[in-house]
Amino acid sequence: MNLSRRHRLTSHVETGAMNDIMFFLMLFFLIASTLVNPNVIKLLLPNARSSKQVMKQPITVSVDAAGTYFVNKKPVNPAMVEPELVALVGTVPTTEQPTVVLRVDNSLNVQKLVDILEIGNRLKLKMVMATQAQQAAGK
Repeated sequence: MNLSRRHRLTSHVETGAMNDIMFFLMLFFLIASTLVNPNVIKLLLPNARSSKQVMKQPITVSVDAAGTYFVNKKPVNPAMVEPELVALVGTVPTTEQPTVVLRVDNSLNVQKLVDILEIGNRLKLKMVMATQAQQAAGK
């Protein structure tokens, strides 16, 4: 008497299409990851050791549409901007890095902005350019 089974069942999983699916998933995630934030620089920002905030008054350098220079709302000759900044920086404590806010009219030549930036670079000042928020299209 032969009691062994004649038909053995074997299980087999077709994996040929799995390669195609994995390739398409990988391609999708690569494309999606580059479109999410292409211009983001990841930084670990330092922690502050004290919670004390120092309110600093920034120095403001403005140039209006007519090309008139102002340092803290005081009209100044363009040649006298650097000596005026040196005098103002001398009044700031040495522990604080003075901040200069640049307000330049958008109709002016970029060279006037570059000249002020060069002065700030020579004096090792922190320069920040003031901009205006963009208005919504419907308003």
